[in-house]
Amino acid sequence: MTKRPSIGAAAPMVTMPEAPPAFHVLAKPTGAICNLDCEYCFFLSKELLYPGSRFRMADQLQEAYIRQLLDAHAHAPEVVVAWQGGEPTIMGLEFFRRSIDLQRKYALPGQRILNTLQTNGTLLDDEWGQFLKEHQFLVGISIDGPREIHDTYRVSKGGLPTFDRVIEGLDVLKKHSVDWNVLTTVHAANGDHGADVYRFLRDELGAFFVQFIPIVERATSESLPAANAGWSADNDMRPLYVQEGSLVTDRSVGPEQYGRFLVDVFEEWVRRDVGAVYVQMFDTALANWVGEPGGMCVHAETCGLQLALEHNGDLYCCDHFVEPDYLLGNISEQPLVELVASPEQQRFGEDKRDSLTRYCIDCDVRFACNGGCPKDRFATSPLGEPGQHYLCPSYELFFHHVDRPMRLMATLLGTERAPAEIMDVYRAEDAKRGRNEPCTCGSGRKWKQCHGRGAVGRG
Repeated sequence: MTKRPSIGAAAPMVTMPEAPPAFHVLAKPTGAICNLDCEYCFFLSKELLYPGSRFRMADQLQEAYIRQLLDAHAHAPEVVVAWQGGEPTIMGLEFFRRSIDLQRKYALPGQRILNTLQTNGTLLDDEWGQFLKEHQFLVGISIDGPREIHDTYRVSKGGLPTFDRVIEGLDVLKKHSVDWNVLTTVHAANGDHGADVYRFLRDELGAFFVQFIPIVERATSESLPAANAGWSADNDMRPLYVQEGSLVTDRSVGPEQYGRFLVDVFEEWVRRDVGAVYVQMFDTALANWVGEPGGMCVHAETCGLQLALEHNGDLYCCDHFVEPDYLLGNISEQPLVELVASPEQQRFGEDKRDSLTRYCIDCDVRFACNGGCPKDRFATSPLGEPGQHYLCPSYELFFHHVDRPMRLMATLLGTERAPAEIMDVYRAEDAKRGRNEPCTCGSGRKWKQCHGRGAVGRG
């Protein structure tokens, strides 16, 4: 990734490229402020960018943002108003009621607006549930797995467990029939337990939409001790997290561990849940095998259409690059649409494609991977090149593992049949599999002790 100076200095006039018809902004009305203290949440350190701030989006800025966002999507079939943090519910319900009022005020004729909210769930109550249902919010709730796994890193300000509080918030969403999905981070504590985590989300929580996010916390030799201590404001040594360094924290998922996690989940999902449970990574992979763009910017050829808006109106290239070198400007001083269309943002997006290593360019699964997120390109390729993705071994493992089933499902789609029919293929093959044969996931365990538990097969 090529860095550039912050926007702000005088510059010669340039012809502004046309803005994309649609883009996505993660708005952070409380900035990095959160009521929890998750140990791996590097975003907590972004508080250091705004010393002395109250970290509350002002009414005037909120109005300017909603107006500019809707105007910028005049030619798009849908516009997403996405709130994240920190913890956005700290703003209180009145802030979000006002957002709905502003959307009604500035919506263009025929414009479809979808509201989303990413939350830890701990502040939700019946009043929240009623509001979210009434206005058809899609709510993402962060849960890392069963209690003992979730509470490893997702703790309160006092370091106490949060699992029960999160489940209470999820129960509010269920009670009021709010549309929800689960965001599960994959890290050192749950990285070896893919199937167990997935079964918990599916069977215990009743999740039908699941997103897995790998935790990769970069550090330099100088910043690693403080980073390992966590990003809490109580950590006197904590640095501002920036995308620098070739080391990772103890909490980070391993280079191959994430791939094994995904394979572990996939082997469960492909036998039982195709068409019933939607795992974002699997949907994106299938789209790539069909030849269509997937839903994850991580595996898109270029990026630049997923920006982050801070509480004071500062717009950054990406949620993962909220740091001075990637500040585009402030929407109070320059319209949102101009910042999105700026040469700086265009270059940021194209850098993803243009900075691939030779090893990556020649890879047979590049069509599905596209080199991963630029934030994690700090490893060395097998050819000795700098700038290889840290999780390259995981992506190679996963995409090679799913090649056959993805091709089968793509063929089914091509003949207007349901991809879920692949479960019949697996069922027939499993019935012929010996119980003591190696499991199909590649774990090295016997089939009967791994994904074949409970399956009928040869003795």
